[in-house]
Amino acid sequence: MSSQALAGGGSLFTGFTRLCKGLTVVLIGGYAVVQIFPAAVSYLALIPARTIPFAWNLITAGYIEQSLLGVAVSTVGLLFIGKLLEPIWGSREFFKFVFVVNFLTSVCVFITAIALYYITRQESFLYTPVAGFHGVLSGFLVGIKQIIPDQEIMKIKVKWMPSLLLLVSIAVCFFTEESASHLPTLIFGTYMSWLYLRYLQRKPETNLKGDPSDEFAFSTFFPEFLRPVLDPIASLFDRLFCGRAEVSNEGKGQTLGGNPLPGSDPIEASRRRERGARALEERLAAEKMLAAGDTEDPLHRDVAESV
Repeated sequence: MSSQALAGGGSLFTGFTRLCKGLTVVLIGGYAVVQIFPAAVSYLALIPARTIPFAWNLITAGYIEQSLLGVAVSTVGLLFIGKLLEPIWGSREFFKFVFVVNFLTSVCVFITAIALYYITRQESFLYTPVAGFHGVLSGFLVGIKQIIPDQEIMKIKVKWMPSLLLLVSIAVCFFTEESASHLPTLIFGTYMSWLYLRYLQRKPETNLKGDPSDEFAFSTFFPEFLRPVLDPIASLFDRLFCGRAEVSNEGKGQTLGGNPLPGSDPIEASRRRERGARALEERLAAEKMLAAGDTEDPLHRDVAESV
């Protein structure tokens, strides 16, 4: 194997952040625990019938993988997507995103399981353990959609990846029963992450919250012909989180009822997407330079400057 190939391979498997490495240790450790002590699943995974009084499983369930494939996919996704998102968001905001999305997803899955039990009277909804990091992974795709929506990967625009993931997951559910158990976590992970990024995420460079841009509206997850129906429904979130019903026409998200929205700044949102696209381009350029034998790695310097 040539030194150029080794350099190219090294660039692919380097640059992982300390926080992502730490979360990877948590995922691998959680998998090891449930393999060594199978009874631990009853206390760490989300089992709706036991969530009260074991309420901590609303937090721990997202970090427990029960299969080798699950822990492999979760760790790889965390390391590779994390090294793109964390430098742009910052370590503190990245960790907050993981924690909040994981918790909100577990709460929604718990409520859904209880509701399905009362509708169907099937006890399997109450006693089937639900665990895994895949809810947060689906949320990472939403984060990439926000930052570099028009970037293409395998001729597919990044902005469609969260929707395609859910579409494929729903289709697979018709063929395998096991995949159906993961579907609620994927769905709620996707839309809870959108909710967080849309209204709650604090941007370190401006200390503002949310992303009110039209390019990140809830309806952008769906085909365009559905958007006139979905936009009025999505406005309920504006009323809930912003406190008023009507958005001023002057600012398109910069004002609400005459008052500035908390964190609404479409110009800043556009700049953040530009920074994300530039960071990705610089990372790809750095890897090409390393593959060609150039030892200089300008990635970390340029990403820091862009952030």
